[in-house]
Amino acid sequence: MVLHSTHEHSNLPAAAAGTFTMAEDLTVTRIGYGAMQLAGPHVFGPPADRDAAVAVLREALALGITHIDTSDFYGPYVTNQIIKEALHPYPDSLHIVTKVGALRDSRGGWPQALAPEQLRQAVRDNLEHLGLDVLDVVNLRVGGVESPTPGSIAEPFTVLAQLQQEGLIKHLGISNVNAEQIAEVQSIAPIVCVQNFYNLAHRADDELIDALAAQGIAYVPFFPLGGFSPLQSDKLRAVATRRNATPMTVALAWLLQRSPNILLIPGTSSIAHLRDNVTGAALTLSEDDLAELNSVA
Repeated sequence: MVLHSTHEHSNLPAAAAGTFTMAEDLTVTRIGYGAMQLAGPHVFGPPADRDAAVAVLREALALGITHIDTSDFYGPYVTNQIIKEALHPYPDSLHIVTKVGALRDSRGGWPQALAPEQLRQAVRDNLEHLGLDVLDVVNLRVGGVESPTPGSIAEPFTVLAQLQQEGLIKHLGISNVNAEQIAEVQSIAPIVCVQNFYNLAHRADDELIDALAAQGIAYVPFFPLGGFSPLQSDKLRAVATRRNATPMTVALAWLLQRSPNILLIPGTSSIAHLRDNVTGAALTLSEDDLAELNSVA
């Protein structure tokens, strides 16, 4: 798995951060797009403006992004249906990563759904709503958001490994996990990515990121800009002012320079914010900038 400085979309903004090869048949731009915010408030129900959601997805491709992160439980079903409406038939360069392991209940909750038939149905639903015959990557979502829940995840991961052998999934990943759980699933089948909570201010996974980088496994931080409570830091604002950039752009640039195996999936329902996020790929922070930002945590 190799980091490249250029690729076929080298003239487009998303290419500024290069690409990462997760597997022989899976190379993506390091800055991608997270589709969660395409759904309605609290990631529940339809968006207020479906045409605007479609436009954001089409702009993501126009900017050179080749990595979209989604899930059928966003909405539920809403984001995948909008992705299909906006982008199907998909270009060969586009790779869609989804996740299973949870549901949405009638009150908007996120109960786990890790039983074998629940996972099989989730994969079938993702295929149907995205209009695909095989999924590029499926992440198994387990544990809490801010920190993993200890314990074995072999049983649900084995179900996904079986679906991979059946040809419905090309590659596997895991989300909301710790180092022990990563080692456990690697004894069952290879993984190409880990998706955990990480950003400038929340750095519990520093050692894990370095260990995954040594193995050539992608690390995909969710909530890279802080999540539902955006990052707030005087030091971040100071660096942004010096660099004539927004704090969020600097936070994304810091992540890209933190480790070459980090892939970004910031989400937005705004074309303007999408363009700002992609701008982070072109910003190179100085050693002094990095030292100041590293002290935030």
